Amino acid sequence: MSTAAAGYDARRTLPLRVEIVRQFKRRRTLVMFGLLLALPWILVIAFQFGPQNPNQQNALRLSDLATQSGLNFAAFALSVSASFLLVVAVALFCGDTVASEANWSSLRYLLAAPVPRDRLLRQKLIVALGYSAAAVICLPLMALLAGTLVFGWNDIQVPGTGETIPAFDVLPRFGIVIGYALVSQLVVASVAFLLSTVTDSPLGAVGGAVGLVIISSILQAVEALGTLREFLPTFWNTAWLDALAPVLDWGGMTKGAAVSVTYAVLLFALAFRRFRSKDVVS
Repeated sequence: MSTAAAGYDARRTLPLRVEIVRQFKRRRTLVMFGLLLALPWILVIAFQFGPQNPNQQNALRLSDLATQSGLNFAAFALSVSASFLLVVAVALFCGDTVASEANWSSLRYLLAAPVPRDRLLRQKLIVALGYSAAAVICLPLMALLAGTLVFGWNDIQVPGTGETIPAFDVLPRFGIVIGYALVSQLVVASVAFLLSTVTDSPLGAVGGAVGLVIISSILQAVEALGTLREFLPTFWNTAWLDALAPVLDWGGMTKGAAVSVTYAVLLFALAFRRFRSKDVVS
């Protein structure tokens, strides 16, 4: 009967701070955060130097209202990035974490340390979700800062209706917007993380998660599917716009959060089950 080495404590293996530093030093982490923080300023430059729409004051699209206030600009920046750039960021942080270790042949050495498989996967998942959350949060906050400095701290104009809501009344709702954006990206995170435990190719895990979003978006446009489209992981992605309406509507966000969390729980559980029996030697 084998016994653990003196002083060995599985709970002390692979501390979160070690994994956080390891992931932070990765070039893809620095490049991705650099891109996310730079995008709002790129959009500001595009609006400043691009041709102006003569009917902008009468237009009610989110893009036409982006320069009306910092909050309008932040909402626009989130709308144009949530469907692809943030998807890529979340897929990168969650899909690369385990697959890259397998690709580098360092996974077997981590498990031989020994780090229990469930703990290794849990630590990596916590750090991956942490970086994903930071990515989703930093872009709209930087956009809010950039938009406020350039376009001013004005009341927000609601897309579609043109109604005006005081900025300080909308600011708490903007927290709801960011929170819902985080929840809606859980599906991407869970798919990427599951694929990361299946494949030794980080690109395959990241690409698989992004591909799922693309396929879901295509199916979402097929009206023949009827109410079945509501179960697609991307169907409720823009429900956060209801938080910026004159009357806050929780209906779409509640349904979207329920779909996203359900998918995420099932896929994360499947990832842990799959990893427990994964052959890390071959």
